[in-house]
Amino acid sequence: MTISAHPPAAAGSEAARWSAVAEWYHAYFTGLVMTMVTRRGSREAAELVFHIFRRQHLERFLPGLEKLGLQGLPPAVAAARYHYLSNAIGGVRVEYVEATPKKVWVRYPPPRWAWHGTAICAIPGEVSRAVLRGWHAHNGVSLGTRRLGFVCTKQTMDGQPGLEGYYCEYEHDIAEDDRLRFARGEEAPDFDPALAPTLPTANWPAERLQKAKRNYAMEYVRTAIPELIGLHGPHEAAWLAGITGRLIGMQFYSDTAHAMALPDQGNAWDFAHFLVALARAQGDDAELIDDGGAPGVRQKSWKLMAGLPQLHHAAFDAWNCLLDGALSAHNRRLELKVVRRLDQGDAAFEWRVAPRGVHVQAQAGGIPA
Repeated sequence: MTISAHPPAAAGSEAARWSAVAEWYHAYFTGLVMTMVTRRGSREAAELVFHIFRRQHLERFLPGLEKLGLQGLPPAVAAARYHYLSNAIGGVRVEYVEATPKKVWVRYPPPRWAWHGTAICAIPGEVSRAVLRGWHAHNGVSLGTRRLGFVCTKQTMDGQPGLEGYYCEYEHDIAEDDRLRFARGEEAPDFDPALAPTLPTANWPAERLQKAKRNYAMEYVRTAIPELIGLHGPHEAAWLAGITGRLIGMQFYSDTAHAMALPDQGNAWDFAHFLVALARAQGDDAELIDDGGAPGVRQKSWKLMAGLPQLHHAAFDAWNCLLDGALSAHNRRLELKVVRRLDQGDAAFEWRVAPRGVHVQAQAGGIPA
């Protein structure tokens, strides 16, 4: 079964807001990889992508098998069905063909989700291979077998029609280097949606799928920023993810504001309303502050990074640049001032939106009980 796309939601509806948040974070993830390629080179971009996908695999694969009801299947079948169903939930086109219980194809046809729009022209094959090394090549290890590997037959950025390959359960244990092989002479069979696995539809209503698509995109950023900090240190990571955030915030602000049924240009109050709408669409608790000072926003949760242990404050510094970029597109005469930080022990994040150069400080008394 192919999970069907829903018609465009009306601006301002919950579905439209969730979709806008998914696009917002999708663009941020793609932009970050492109920043690494263009400012640090393909090797360092591939290293980051490997760490992102390996971390996601270790955190999500086995719990995901259980949620999707895939335990107890042959390893190749379980691995391929996980990719087909989990990616489809996130809005990613995937094809599935079960040749035998020990040879199961997955194919990601164009357009590729991760390498958004024209971004695919800037993604080298080395980065795509890092995805496979980080996730696909490790499925057998996680499943407790030394006989499962992935054979890649096509890569989109090499000019081939999609990323494709198959999980193969060999008749013998394989070496670590054989967990990912390339066989460009093979080609996936045609996909028949009627023969593909299905979601338990009673447990996956439309609203749950829409939220899952939002969470899917957010998860990439949740993983990417801490991995970037770990690899490059907080100062360089905050700059790399920060410049990406500014660019994405500027570039995607107008579409995001329209999805929220809000103006994409205006005064400080207009932007404060946008921040509240964005936070709530992300799943956070946020409210406007109208206390006679500059328009403010208070956000009492941070779903994006919730539960991550020992998160460095550079993660917020980088993420906040998304909002800075959005404000510069909304009204370049205004400035977003952070006056309280949840990640540094305050009860909430608090921002004030004020003209550039105007000093703003936190009001005494903190957050009302």
